[in-house]
Amino acid sequence: MWGRKPSGDWDPFGTQCAGPTGPPPAQTPKPQVTPGLVLNALRQMGLPALRAHTQPENKTLVNFATIFYAEPHSFARTITLLGQQVHVEATPSAFVWHYGDGMSTTTSTPGAPYPAKDITHNYLDAHTTVQTSVDVTYGARFQVGGGDWQDIPETVTIAGPASALRISEATALLSGDYH
Repeated sequence: MWGRKPSGDWDPFGTQCAGPTGPPPAQTPKPQVTPGLVLNALRQMGLPALRAHTQPENKTLVNFATIFYAEPHSFARTITLLGQQVHVEATPSAFVWHYGDGMSTTTSTPGAPYPAKDITHNYLDAHTTVQTSVDVTYGARFQVGGGDWQDIPETVTIAGPASALRISEATALLSGDYH
């Protein structure tokens, strides 16, 4: 029997109606943050470039072990992707040293200042100025919300600025009265 309930809704079979709003809406899953999406965001925001330091600084000698090193810093940011908080960490994993004379070396460490001689280069031509630099390759990982950390399978390489290094020649001279 058809009839009206006290609430004003129709109740054709003596049961409750769902009401004017209908059944609850289906929950849509959050869009997935992928390693590729995070990698693109890293490339757009940019990672730190490193300066190649030398010892001696700005000027060295031909046939002398010139020390090279960089001072990397950790990189961590929280960004928003697809409406979700994403924590990103990037760590230097490789360094390509450009010595300015056509030679380069790849290392897995940033080197260190004297007395360490982790990364050195001997120049063969004097009376010239070369442009030195270091490219740093970053490996990265990310975490969506409080989830597990995920590695990004690709890397990002950032070219460092050039620094002038003068190559000079020196001659050893004996001085004093030696017997």
